[in-house]
Amino acid sequence: MTMMTPSPLEQQEDEEMLVPHQELSTADAAQPMEVVAQTEPTNTAESQAPEDPQTSRFTWTIENFTRVSGKKHYSDVFVVGGFKWRVLIFPKGNNVDHLSMYLDVADSGNLPYGWSRYAQFSLAIVNQIHQKYTARKDTQHQFNARESDWGFTSFMPLSELYDPSRGYLVNDTVVVEAEVAVRKMIDYWTYDSKKETGYVGLKNQGATCYMNSLLQTLYHIPYFRKAVYHMPTTENDMPSGSIPLALQSLFYKLQYSDNSVATKELTKSFGWDTYDSFMQHDVQELNRVLCEKLEDKMKGTVVEGTIEQLFEGHHINYIECINVDYKSNRKESFYDLQLDVKGCRDVYASFDKYVEVERLEGDNKYQAEQHGLQDARKGVLFLDFPPVLQLQLKRFEYDYMRDTMVKINDRYEFPLQLDLDKDDGKYLTPDADRSIRNLYTLHSVLVHSGGVHGGHYYAFIRPTLSDQWYKFDDERVTKEDTKKALEEQYGGEEELPQVNPGFNNTPFKFTKYSNAYMLVYIRESDKEKIMCNVDEKDIAEHLRIRLKKEQEEKEHKKKEKAEAHLYTIIKVARDEDLKEQIGKNIYFDLVDHEKVRNFRIQKQLPFNSFKEEVAKEYGIPVQSQRFWLWAKRQNHTYRPNRPLAPHEEAQSVGQLREVSNKAHNAELKLFLEVELGLDLRPIRPPEKSKEDILLFFKLYNPEKEELRFVGRLFVKALGKPSDILTKLNEMAGFSPNEEIELYEEIKFEPNVMCEHIDKKLSFRSSQLEDGDIISFQKPSIPGGDTQVRYKDVPSFLEYVHNRQVVHFRCLEKPKEEEFCLELSKLHTYDDVVERVARQLGLDDPSKVRLTSHNCYSQQPKPQPIRYRGVEHLLDMLVHYNQTSDILYYEVLDIPLPELQCLKTLKVAFHHATKDEVVIHSIRLSKNSTISDVITDLKTKRSNYPILILSSACLKFSTTRFIRYFHLMRR
Repeated sequence: MTMMTPSPLEQQEDEEMLVPHQELSTADAAQPMEVVAQTEPTNTAESQAPEDPQTSRFTWTIENFTRVSGKKHYSDVFVVGGFKWRVLIFPKGNNVDHLSMYLDVADSGNLPYGWSRYAQFSLAIVNQIHQKYTARKDTQHQFNARESDWGFTSFMPLSELYDPSRGYLVNDTVVVEAEVAVRKMIDYWTYDSKKETGYVGLKNQGATCYMNSLLQTLYHIPYFRKAVYHMPTTENDMPSGSIPLALQSLFYKLQYSDNSVATKELTKSFGWDTYDSFMQHDVQELNRVLCEKLEDKMKGTVVEGTIEQLFEGHHINYIECINVDYKSNRKESFYDLQLDVKGCRDVYASFDKYVEVERLEGDNKYQAEQHGLQDARKGVLFLDFPPVLQLQLKRFEYDYMRDTMVKINDRYEFPLQLDLDKDDGKYLTPDADRSIRNLYTLHSVLVHSGGVHGGHYYAFIRPTLSDQWYKFDDERVTKEDTKKALEEQYGGEEELPQVNPGFNNTPFKFTKYSNAYMLVYIRESDKEKIMCNVDEKDIAEHLRIRLKKEQEEKEHKKKEKAEAHLYTIIKVARDEDLKEQIGKNIYFDLVDHEKVRNFRIQKQLPFNSFKEEVAKEYGIPVQSQRFWLWAKRQNHTYRPNRPLAPHEEAQSVGQLREVSNKAHNAELKLFLEVELGLDLRPIRPPEKSKEDILLFFKLYNPEKEELRFVGRLFVKALGKPSDILTKLNEMAGFSPNEEIELYEEIKFEPNVMCEHIDKKLSFRSSQLEDGDIISFQKPSIPGGDTQVRYKDVPSFLEYVHNRQVVHFRCLEKPKEEEFCLELSKLHTYDDVVERVARQLGLDDPSKVRLTSHNCYSQQPKPQPIRYRGVEHLLDMLVHYNQTSDILYYEVLDIPLPELQCLKTLKVAFHHATKDEVVIHSIRLSKNSTISDVITDLKTKRSNYPILILSSACLKFSTTRFIRYFHLMRR
């Protein structure tokens, strides 16, 4: 859509606030503020479709304008994109001293419920004397029943409109123009970036939008992408352990995939854990580290030197004496340049500041070899610029007055074409190669939206350097215009005119928090080389095969997921699983269902057919199989509850799952009972009556501290435990008459409940039922020769329930495990530090200081545990709703209780002339003053400079004074 160029007068005016035409009053004064967010949509993609819009221009000539009666005046209806529109004006202003003008949906009252439409439009008052001074404003809006009109409450001052000499009102006639482009509404649930733009986005892992914007920028430098493809990798490499392979894989998917691409393999190759992906890192640092890694990997290969060829430039740092013939030069390379934003109106102003000459004179004279202290000029000039120029804009800086980082949101302009040869090459050294034309065209604009503590990153990129820009916002890619990519990313302030002139004469200003923080320019003379063609032949065959296989697996999983509603997962536990797991992986209950055999069975399959599949899998005849349903009891234990009835086995798998599974998930959990004959071959299970109870048995050995599964038995409800003692001894391998004690395992959460069983009472009297667990052991002998820690089943289960293996790490090396200790969650603070001190060979446990682990960041918590600040070990390990098994330790030079009574300060000494910083840590009592700090510092550094402070400051307590401060020479 072609828009008419605004007049110089219009460009000088402040941006108007876009509001619906509702009558404005004092009571409504706050109303426009609610609409401010809509004046500049945060994502054009939400309102702009990629295809060409349907556009039309409507001209409305209003004769006898000054005699128009009524507050509102509507134009005739015109049609654009199949929709009816009209222009609405307030000739005397909508309660403001400006002409108010809006675009209105003409038939909004007759449209169906929930209607909406999107349009970009401009409204203009034609200057009938000088066409170039036509007043024009443009905007965009999603129209709906609540906001059926949209436009400008303060379009232009009434004083200008009604002044005949200005050319807007001629012969009492005003000419209004409306240019409307109707675009298709985009449903981003179904939006297809590849289909609409030809490009795909990158998935955000949590806070990786900054990385995504950088990766998209690098990917769309074809020469860089080709070099990455040509880096040698092998089919045995794993992307998660190889940055080159992970980047090749990522770029390949960006080039050939139809959907957004994940970055987890790449971040894993960086050595990041999950938490790192939820932390915003420094973009410049990431760019440098990535390029350094790739540069190192490219050595000795066909693409060696690519990074330097693309991104490396050189500048000369010089110091030139004024009164003697002495000059010092130092050549340095750079991959990117950091340009000041604060105090600079545009990129050229930043370059001017970069090469600004500093005079070294007075107390700051330069020490020249053989000439002593001399007046001198110090500065930087460029020897050469790289083909791809990366400019890091210093949007973030440290504010020393506020002792915090701040974001610079000042307006900062950058051109579409950047000429670094301007003013006769003032940025270049005299010996720079002037035959190279340093004219650059803008390729990418990386944007940060938000504040210093967080925000969102995205990129505007011209992949082919054409006029078409694209916005890469994580998974979404949309087409954008040049204004959106450039002017709207300059930052600065926007000014809104007053809504009620009689009440407030000061226009409201608001800061634009979305602005460019990195620019990528490509040199015109290198454009053909850098914007080269990259196709499949540039990609290693093993990579193509690997990614094709990955795609097939992905499609298979997708198919499985789509068909999941047709299948049921049946998890079958057997005696063998109980023997394998109890005493190793688990101690309570019977089995971990995540570690048993799974069967994926169609829901329509008869259960008897499933039994045939089990027969093939385990070699157990169908007639020898009896399946039990599991049930979750009120005490949160999970036990076999009842066998399947014949009529249930005749049902389909899907019907059986629905009947048995109250949770309505896709799983059916079963226990397979198989009885063996004398020849140890499967036989038909015996009939089970209501008097029969299925019990499971575990054996405990106090000397070995071992618990294991030994089998199961059917017992009669009216029978007694004494009736089965001989059988239990046989299962345990004891003599038939061995005396044993029996315990029922009842529950283990939140506390262990394990009760002794009276062998003389019936099973029914002991309230035993199907699926219950009995643990037995030889009775403990008081004062016996063998000392045991846990003499019976209840004490052993209590120990297991509270047992905690803690991994200790030195606080100075938080990633490296030093040693492990088996402790109890009930251990006190003193118990824990005593065990640690014993492990470290320390005589004084109070010199051990512990720090808890942050389960989310996988890092030590910022504050250590205070002396006896927690009651039990469990309190040290719990972080919100998660429990860790990691603690950090440090060995102090003084006892922790004593240290807690002192204040520790860190003082940074910055040398006045040398690039030297020395950090001193000092400890003083909490009621010390700054005078005490200075006294202590003098003992640490004999030639320490004198710190000039007022007498009032010297009396400040250390808790009132800033912790970090700079010492300046007198």
